[in-house]
Amino acid sequence: MTPQRPFFLDLRQIRLPIGGFVSILHRATGAGLALAVPFLLYALALSLESPEGFAAVAGFFGGWLGWLIGLGLTWALLHHLFAGLRHLGFDVGWGEEKTRARQTAWLSLVAALVLAILFWGLS
Repeated sequence: MTPQRPFFLDLRQIRLPIGGFVSILHRATGAGLALAVPFLLYALALSLESPEGFAAVAGFFGGWLGWLIGLGLTWALLHHLFAGLRHLGFDVGWGEEKTRARQTAWLSLVAALVLAILFWGLS
């Protein structure tokens, strides 16, 4: 009997369906949002501490880097919300068929992106 060689997965060649991509992004945005909470709480505490602290936080979030971080966090929150609702629908048996699952995956991606851009574009 010949020993079996180890199975090697080349992750660059694996093509996930859109539902798998949305699921991975759902987990990543949840982790990212959880990691952002201490920094956002620090910014909140600093802004409430004094007028100078408020000016520092407002100045940071008024700049391009703060705007980009705000946009990213808004998108992450919206994507996590919509993908979570999508997964909740799966739990109750809605949208499990292939075409509906693909549609809701695209809908959650597009809706989160459009709403985040609208929110930050209008503010």
